[in-house]
Amino acid sequence: MQDVIFPVGSRVRITSYSPFRGLKGTVRIVDTISQLDEPFCFYHIELDGASVKDPIWFEHDEVEAVEAVARECLV
Repeated sequence: MQDVIFPVGSRVRITSYSPFRGLKGTVRIVDTISQLDEPFCFYHIELDGASVKDPIWFEHDEVEAVEAVARECLV
């Protein structure tokens, strides 16, 4: 589980095993569930370059920050 909840406007990369894996996008809506022991949320993401034009919902563990990907490549 990630420690940070990305705010609206964050650039993210899809990491789930789906047809959208590897695509980048922008968080448009964050829907959190606070009644659980651990923070849990869904992201409504507008994907770049996808044939689907409407934003798609992803679980918190299916996305990562684009900046984190760039930093990993530099190391």
